[in-house]
Amino acid sequence: MPEHIPPSSSAANLAERIRAVGARATPARIRVLELLSAAPLPLSHHDVESALGAGSLDRVTLYRVLDWLVASGLAVKGADERRVWRFSLAGGGTHGSHAHFHCEGCGRVFCLDMPAPSPPPLPGGFTLLRAALDLSGRCAQCNGVPA
Repeated sequence: MPEHIPPSSSAANLAERIRAVGARATPARIRVLELLSAAPLPLSHHDVESALGAGSLDRVTLYRVLDWLVASGLAVKGADERRVWRFSLAGGGTHGSHAHFHCEGCGRVFCLDMPAPSPPPLPGGFTLLRAALDLSGRCAQCNGVPA
């Protein structure tokens, strides 16, 4: 979970990204996108809700904002091994160009400090929209290895 929210100048840039897809830059959309852009790991709905604080956005509004961000191409969503949806900033940010490791013991997701491999050549007429490399196993803590 992120420990800091980017400064307001970042919020202005995110508002422009929202407007660039032809939508209104509502405070809820900006806040959630701001949170995703600062997050060191993909966040679940619960993670976002907790980070925003109690009473900040109602649960249904938050679901709608997250779904809208994904549908508009500003965020990506993927399920972890526990089938929990996790959201991250699309098109770069901290999750656009590297692989992730999902721990099957504790459920945490770790960003790997390595670029994701290039996708294989596609057959004629195919268009790649998104590629992700997600590895799964057990983290050092779950394996009892001291940090």
